[in-house]
Amino acid sequence: MCYIAEGRAGACDRYANEGGKIIRCDPLTILDRRVAKGDEIKPFLAADWDGRTASGADVVVSAIGAGTTYPDYKPAPFIVSREIEGVDCVTVVTEAIFSYCGVKVKIDTDRHLGRETAQVRSDGEIIGHVMTSEYGSQMLSLGGVDHLTGGSKSEGRKTCDALLRLCNKEAVELAIDGGSTVIVQAGAPPIVDGTPEDRMRVGCGSATIGMFASQWKGLVDEVVVVDDHITGVVSEHQAGKVIDWADTGIRILGHRSTPGRYFRVAAPGMGWGGTDIDDPLSILGSWREAKGARPGLSLLMVSTTGEHSAYFVLDDDLEPKAQPMPTELQQSVDLIAQNCEPASCTVLFMGGAGGSLRSGVTRNPIHLTQSVQREQTRVTVGGVPAYVWPGGGITLMVDVAQLPDGAFGYVPTPALVAPLEFTTSRAEYVALGGHETVIRALDDVLEAGGEYGADSRILGGAE
Repeated sequence: MCYIAEGRAGACDRYANEGGKIIRCDPLTILDRRVAKGDEIKPFLAADWDGRTASGADVVVSAIGAGTTYPDYKPAPFIVSREIEGVDCVTVVTEAIFSYCGVKVKIDTDRHLGRETAQVRSDGEIIGHVMTSEYGSQMLSLGGVDHLTGGSKSEGRKTCDALLRLCNKEAVELAIDGGSTVIVQAGAPPIVDGTPEDRMRVGCGSATIGMFASQWKGLVDEVVVVDDHITGVVSEHQAGKVIDWADTGIRILGHRSTPGRYFRVAAPGMGWGGTDIDDPLSILGSWREAKGARPGLSLLMVSTTGEHSAYFVLDDDLEPKAQPMPTELQQSVDLIAQNCEPASCTVLFMGGAGGSLRSGVTRNPIHLTQSVQREQTRVTVGGVPAYVWPGGGITLMVDVAQLPDGAFGYVPTPALVAPLEFTTSRAEYVALGGHETVIRALDDVLEAGGEYGADSRILGGAE
């Protein structure tokens, strides 16, 4: 029901008017493992592929460029049969229109991006919120039907635009209320307030002590690993006790948890260990001589990434004074940095494959849902295996970095359009009430194409 002028593309950039006929701008995409193009494509019927030729699983028809089932009473654009390892299989291919969709973003950083539940904006419009932090990463939830269709037209459009660019592996700048501005791109390091992140933390302060305590013993009298979540003190920590680390009389200004583990030593921020401090000594109280403090006692303070470190020695008044870092201690700091993984952004597309699109697969849609839940029908997105959530419906997630470029589209509803494939045996497909009369052989699809012509593109991965 869209109007497209002669020689122009539609608002969705997916269809155009050529000579009075609607054509598909992006052709049907075929994933061919036998064609070496440099990009690794994982055929969705051979997820455990080890690089060797596997009969029947070399060529698959993805849903990229296939078109939709809209209006949904009709069968999916392509229902393809082929034999795989002696089994007659059917793959139903459609580009699904997702009004109920969004992305979950994992940002590898200890920097404070914003408080939990803080609103996230793109180009001034609220498109999501900050989720709970995970181990060395900040999490965002973006999109969803309320932002796409429940607010103003501008909010819906800006949300759809940000989701589309994120899913197509483009860089998107996000501003967090009361927090930072971060540039997110799937597979790339995050850029926080203009500074690219280099590494994840090796662990929390407590875990860092557990990993490196034995390597510090004999080199330094005390080690404090500064961390926004759990700051560690080696002389008090169980790891230190096991190797007979002597008490030092140190006092930490924080909330003591179990021995050697402290919470809330500072507020979250962009400084040491994801805190707001620039001076690590600000988290220390007065040293206690009765508990082991003495002049000449040495102290290493280090962050969980090794990015920040400092060496101190107590003077006659038991005040820590900065000293040059000994070479052997610098090596341990470098070892922390070496054990940190590179920082990256992960973008997971999440959508509910429910509603009427299921009628493009079967005349009785509940049967498809039940078959997916029984794992008799496999769900993929652009050829990539999707994680299907337990419980009702077909709620799926997929890592967009694994998909071919340009796999996602949109419609002005606004909603995202994502490639979706359902694969099962022919016997199961018939049993769930599938559109058996329009099943086509793979060779026929490759030769004749579909409703919008026979154009196709082939993407391949090296053997």
